[in-house]
Amino acid sequence: MDMSSALTELEALAGKLDVQVVYDHLTGDGMGTGGLCKVKGKWRVIIERRCSPSERVSILAQALSRFDLENHFLSPSLREYVERYRPAAPPAPPAEET
Repeated sequence: MDMSSALTELEALAGKLDVQVVYDHLTGDGMGTGGLCKVKGKWRVIIERRCSPSERVSILAQALSRFDLENHFLSPSLREYVERYRPAAPPAPPAEET
């Protein structure tokens, strides 16, 4: 997977989902490299500006995996990559015995 084109595709998808992608310097201990957050009711993915393209793709894929992507086109290899990050569905409660 070409990281530059994957990043472009994920940034376009974020725009369609109304998720703002922000590249900035993250400072402070334990700030990490970025992630998904909600600011004033709007979704944002904030990514450390110094991250490599592959780290940016990973952070965006993880963030966007939390959204319903069923009606949005992604190249097959990128969709497979994003799906790896999709949170697992909670287990179904046990059936009651009668």
